[in-house]
Amino acid sequence: MIQSVPLFINGEFRQSVSKQWIHVTNPASNEIIANLPCATEAEVTEAVASASQAFLQWKEVAVSERARLMLRYQQLLKEHHDELATLVSQETGKIFADAKGDVWRGIEVVEQAANIASQMMGEMVENVAESLDTYSVTQPLGVCCGITPFNFPAMIPLWVFPIAIACGNTFVLKPSEQAPLTSVRLAELFEQAGVPKGVLQIVHGKKEQVDYLLSHPDTRTVSFVGSVPVARYIYQTGTHNLKRVQAFAGAKNHMVIMPDANREQVINNLVGSSVGAAGQRCMAISVAVFVGRDKSWIADLKKVMAKVKPGVWNDASAGFGPLISPLAKDRVLHLIQQGKDQGAVCELDGSQCGVEGYPKGNWVGPTLFSGVTTEMSVYQQEIFGPVLICLEVDSLEEAIALVNANPYGNGTSIFTASGAVARKYQHEIEVGQVGINVPIPVPLPFFSFTGWKGSFHGDLHAYGKQAVRFYTETKTVTARWFDDDISTGPNLTIQLK
Repeated sequence: MIQSVPLFINGEFRQSVSKQWIHVTNPASNEIIANLPCATEAEVTEAVASASQAFLQWKEVAVSERARLMLRYQQLLKEHHDELATLVSQETGKIFADAKGDVWRGIEVVEQAANIASQMMGEMVENVAESLDTYSVTQPLGVCCGITPFNFPAMIPLWVFPIAIACGNTFVLKPSEQAPLTSVRLAELFEQAGVPKGVLQIVHGKKEQVDYLLSHPDTRTVSFVGSVPVARYIYQTGTHNLKRVQAFAGAKNHMVIMPDANREQVINNLVGSSVGAAGQRCMAISVAVFVGRDKSWIADLKKVMAKVKPGVWNDASAGFGPLISPLAKDRVLHLIQQGKDQGAVCELDGSQCGVEGYPKGNWVGPTLFSGVTTEMSVYQQEIFGPVLICLEVDSLEEAIALVNANPYGNGTSIFTASGAVARKYQHEIEVGQVGINVPIPVPLPFFSFTGWKGSFHGDLHAYGKQAVRFYTETKTVTARWFDDDISTGPNLTIQLK
């Protein structure tokens, strides 16, 4: 029997009364695995009202107790790690190794949330004037909400709600309608960890439900990860409604390869970072920029890339899984064809890929283009598939100019044996996250995820110190106490006779 995905409202997992439902499918077979409701306006309103009510009590809970909740939660997540990874694999198609990484990176953020007390400390200056002290305190905002994508159904929800809740807020989560099951299980474990009723809510749906959250007068913040046009819409609509918004958008991430780089390391890292997770990650390397125009790099790259095959989640020989949907597959195939039509050299073509036993899966094999120019669609658009394009330039300066001219700024990397080259690149490049001999420089959660330019709309980024600032407000207090007000009180000293 196909399950119906529940809502989580006011501490209760319940079935929606909605008349609008969506099929959740297994991307490897396109078989229906669940039915998902598009929550009614009344259900979303109830979720926000419940979170608003819960906030009145939750904000008064001691910060140390909020931290202990996160400690209990991270322990449960660790105990259920493989179970969660299996769920991620089944609803996204990710191979098991990728799914385990998805879960683990989320657990790392929860561990950071358990350190919330030190991150919420204020500041004080004594005697800013005579008998006058000034100090600041950090306080939660209220109801926060998150709209999360399909490609990391464990990690990205865990980027947002644990930090927000540890700061003293309550939270309404709207997970991707394509991969909602992991979020429901995360909520079940959070309830088991002891989160009070109403502190976390989950509603499901599409644009209509998102608009309810963006326009509701009681929601204070919106955290979003997704495509470029939707990120822009979320930011513009949310800020128009006076919300605090962080909207993470698409990317076109470049790896610059210097002639002195270790060839084996470069090729292995290029293959893994471009086709891993079927290229469905905003930090994937999708552009290789070879400095020096040595064609032998591309020939060697093709040999290694051709050995990587897609497959189902529990196939130990598979390098990656399917794309999330037939629509996503059609879009990638369309861009591959455009690359061919516009004159790029298709060195390796994965457009006719299939996997035995799964003829209806959303399969695209590793695809490699050379001879690409910046005017081509395969360069200008985020493909979000297992496609790597190669460009060639004459100098480091030309490579830096190429990357800086791109409208996105999520991540980049450079592979070189020269410290001076690496220093110049990291200093001059206009990208938020830079890897030096590291292909995908996603920072650990005591830093923040810092995309730039068209890859991010907002002022404060996800997790780390910036997330704490995003989910809190600073109150500054100036106080004066007078010595004359000190009462001597009764004399309680034992009198000697």
